[in-house]
Amino acid sequence: MTTIPVATAAPYDVEVGRGVRDRLPALLEGAQRVALVHAPGLTVPLDGFEVLDLELPDGEAAKTADVLTSCWERLGAAGFTRSDVVVTVGGGATTDLGGFVAATWLRGVRVVHLPTSLLGMVDAAVGGKTGIDTGAGKNLVGAFHEPAGVLCDLGFLDTLPEAELVSGLGEVVKCGFVADPEILALVEKNPSAALDPASDVLAELVERAVRVKAEVVAGDLRETGGAGGSVGREVLNYGHTLAHAVEKVTGYTVRHGEAVALGMVYVAELARLAGSLDDETAARHAAVLASLGLPTRWHEAPFDDLLAVMRVDKKARGSTLRFVVLEALAEPRILTGPSEEHLRAAYEVLA
Repeated sequence: MTTIPVATAAPYDVEVGRGVRDRLPALLEGAQRVALVHAPGLTVPLDGFEVLDLELPDGEAAKTADVLTSCWERLGAAGFTRSDVVVTVGGGATTDLGGFVAATWLRGVRVVHLPTSLLGMVDAAVGGKTGIDTGAGKNLVGAFHEPAGVLCDLGFLDTLPEAELVSGLGEVVKCGFVADPEILALVEKNPSAALDPASDVLAELVERAVRVKAEVVAGDLRETGGAGGSVGREVLNYGHTLAHAVEKVTGYTVRHGEAVALGMVYVAELARLAGSLDDETAARHAAVLASLGLPTRWHEAPFDDLLAVMRVDKKARGSTLRFVVLEALAEPRILTGPSEEHLRAAYEVLA
């Protein structure tokens, strides 16, 4: 087991390893009731606690106002109090919705996350971002609400569908480009090991990605900007501006990590066209992602449709689009107001 501290104002630990789900009772100390917010078919034993079972729809369908309201009504009917605890068991969508339930019930109750997907482990469960989707886009309604703890039990990955494992690696590779190039070196040296749930390589990739996120959110929890004018938490949105647009226009049929892969290839080309990034590093994006089976080509929607969604991206300011780009490996910056010519030309790299 590896323990990774997240040193925010309300500090907590992320525990990574096989069997760490057994640590759950220690994180529930003092509670009598637990609201178990979980994806279909996923659960954990909670002996000794009164359990309110809140099973969610699968995937992104869980992240709606209707589902959120249903959970609130169930909590109210059960008389759920401030001393009770929400536990989430599932992938990123379960963590986002369950975290938002905890953030909003009685203005905030304790929550513990047990992510069961690679994406949930390296992204959604760490950092306290919670939220739901709306008709206008993804994650536009939400709150920051830090968990009391996160248990990343690598045993869950043994039964994870391969497509979901591959998708999660999109977020892992992102951490490599923006902060920890050793992640890229590990993938390039042995892509097969990165895809093996039982390998030491994948375990190290998970730990490294979690450490990247823990360090970033400790310095800028609420995405207001890092110290000394650094990019801060926005760096974790590398590739996400186009990614969220792809997800939205396809009705979330493209997996998040797949969309992030496309978004990174796009933004690398955008940075290259803007004179920010060298040709070799831009091309490295597609090479690393393709070696893991992630998509690097996609032209299934008119760019105007994607652009309309990107204009309501959370990083936008007024009518000005802002993108996280690289100047070099692990050297991110914000590109503000790129020309429409470059925006459109960069999309052609995905053709």
